[in-house]
Amino acid sequence: MSEASPCRLYLITPPRIELPAFADTLKQAFEGGDVAALQLRLKIDENTSAPDDDILRACEALMPVCHAHDVAFIVNDRPHIAVKTGADGVHVGEDDLPVKEVRALIGPDMTLGASCYGSRDRAMTAGEDGADYVAFGAFYPTTTKTPRGRPEPEILEWWSQTAVLPSVAIGGITPRNCGPLVRAGADFIAVVTGVWNHPDGAKAAVSAYNQAIRESIHENQR
Repeated sequence: MSEASPCRLYLITPPRIELPAFADTLKQAFEGGDVAALQLRLKIDENTSAPDDDILRACEALMPVCHAHDVAFIVNDRPHIAVKTGADGVHVGEDDLPVKEVRALIGPDMTLGASCYGSRDRAMTAGEDGADYVAFGAFYPTTTKTPRGRPEPEILEWWSQTAVLPSVAIGGITPRNCGPLVRAGADFIAVVTGVWNHPDGAKAAVSAYNQAIRESIHENQR
């Protein structure tokens, strides 16, 4: 994922989507402004990933939309599917394959992200084992999944001063509350519900997040 500005938007799909309708929703989201990446994260329930066939169909429908808008396409928890489909990257959590094993499976060029929740040790180990970025959160209450950590924004500041790898902030982030995370040094703001459930649609949501990010960056530069 390129870094055209100090902080960019990182979208994550809802756990369940309808195709081809969601491809149209995704196009609308990208019309709202800058988006760095889309992570395909499909779940039957909180602890069970969708079947491979469903993920493959979603890759076929959504990856071309992402690439047409210069947005990186990241597959959650399925390195073999990421390799098979030519995705731009893979994201793994604590219950998935270890970062070192995933890096060996996908090779040196594909982007690899790791969820680190509120653990500084896990973040440092992920970087040493081959991750290209680390994700911290949940920073705020969220209904998307049960949080494994509730870090304070200071962890982002610590990471930006300690490591060269980018950080992703996730968990209940809205345009109104993203400011402290941006100012603390988050390179990417990850969003699920705040975009797809926005009352004015995904395009308006992406526009609102980008505006909030710009304002927070401007405050940091004063």
